[in-house]
Amino acid sequence: MASTACFIIVSRNDIPVYEAEVSSTLKKEEAAHQHQFILHAALDIVQDLAWTTSALLMLLHDSRNEDGIKSFFQEVHELYIKILLNPVYVPGSRITSSYFDTKVRGLARKYL
Repeated sequence: MASTACFIIVSRNDIPVYEAEVSSTLKKEEAAHQHQFILHAALDIVQDLAWTTSALLMLLHDSRNEDGIKSFFQEVHELYIKILLNPVYVPGSRITSSYFDTKVRGLARKYL
């Protein structure tokens, strides 16, 4: 079964610090832009939540694998904490680590 997912980490100031299309199938560029639009529109809905946390993880998906999604978020959260603990990383800036990107995509293949 082919699934599609778009994952984003948003800073406290509504700035995306990490975005990834983590689909199991390749999507057209138009679909990727549509996913980004939906995620950014969802930020308006959860804006109140952003005041109570320093970062927000959002996942747009079309699967009903709740256990897999929970495991995905738990492991990505651990990766994100490691990024924050890096003394060279400036909180709220773009995550450009290829290691982080590779691990997130691997976790998406594993759980989503």
